[in-house]
Amino acid sequence: MVRKFGGSAPFLGRGAGSPSNTKSPRAEATLLPTLRYRHTRGDMIEMYKILSGKYDTAVTPRVNREYSCITRGNDLGLQKTRVTYDLRKYYFTNRVLNNWNSLPNYVVLSDTVNMFKSRLDKFWQHQDLIYDFKAVISGTGSRSCY
Repeated sequence: MVRKFGGSAPFLGRGAGSPSNTKSPRAEATLLPTLRYRHTRGDMIEMYKILSGKYDTAVTPRVNREYSCITRGNDLGLQKTRVTYDLRKYYFTNRVLNNWNSLPNYVVLSDTVNMFKSRLDKFWQHQDLIYDFKAVISGTGSRSCY
């Protein structure tokens, strides 16, 4: 039962929505991923579209490709630029690079956007970030380029 106390916000008590619980049983039962996961997934899809030429190059952000064997995991590795201000640190091009470089080749070299989405979902299916908003994306394991 929801009761009102003083203000306009209802008092819900301690439950699944309280800050002490990070995993929501309701979200897991209904298979609703967290907003942070959906945001990260959307960023990866946008980066795929930029690098695969789905958008006009005149309006897309400029990303620096890394052509050495030192990048972590795929042939479309991107180079992170040094920034002096925190404002630039949170731009799209710098925000997504660590997650993008950790993806394997079979995900980033997909032929279509839908194939990329399905391979990304399969690759990230065991990530804690899907239902736990405090978790982060973990790495891929092998960092070898051979």
